[in-house]
Amino acid sequence: MKKTALNAANEAGKIILRYYSKNVNAISKKNTYDLVTKADIDSEKKIISTIKNKYPGHSILTEESGEEITNSEYCWVIDPLDGTNNFYHKFPMFCVSIALYKKGKPLIGVVFDPIKDELFCAEKNKGASLNNKKIKVSTVNKLNKSLLALGFYYERGLLMRKSLGQMKKFFYENVHGIRRTGSAALDLCYTACGRFDGYWELKLNPWDYAAGSLILMEAGGRITDVQGKKYNLMIGNVAASNGKIHKYMLEILTQ
Repeated sequence: MKKTALNAANEAGKIILRYYSKNVNAISKKNTYDLVTKADIDSEKKIISTIKNKYPGHSILTEESGEEITNSEYCWVIDPLDGTNNFYHKFPMFCVSIALYKKGKPLIGVVFDPIKDELFCAEKNKGASLNNKKIKVSTVNKLNKSLLALGFYYERGLLMRKSLGQMKKFFYENVHGIRRTGSAALDLCYTACGRFDGYWELKLNPWDYAAGSLILMEAGGRITDVQGKKYNLMIGNVAASNGKIHKYMLEILTQ
């Protein structure tokens, strides 16, 4: 199953790079800010066909195509191009995200950044890796020594104002900085390998964090909802960290 996930991610990455080099732009919009490109659609088709070729009876949950539910205990959760707006604007921060869940629990997580040729991977109870080298979260244990990441939901109303308010409170704690990459999957992976010490975002979809969450947990990190509730595939509002600053993050996020 891991081999299938890796193969699917690699093939999808090739498709994305091909469109990226050809300057192919968006073909439709889900809403004013949420774009869909040919790369999203063709990448997803390739991932699904690769999985179905090996596991035709498994359920599939994807960003563009929606759900294909069977009676299988296995479900693949796919984001064929996380960071589509970045891709559209030629900002080189996007990835393929593929996860396999069994009875609602994560088994495999693969996140592939084709621009940087960085492949993050994790298997339940087997650790996490970046390009086949084991990764671990940072050892930072104070907010005033941390670098955080933040994501924003597409709408520009209440949730945006809430996120901005939370960001302001973190800056009052003298964090080293807050970054906004535009890819939830990469934010989680960067936290997993110590580039970030923590990350939070409101109103995510399961495919945004399905793979990255396992990679983070297998690297020694922690992920909950912003209220501190235990991780599950439908938490939506995500708080992730190296584990050492998690309680300090939650103190701010629950204010």
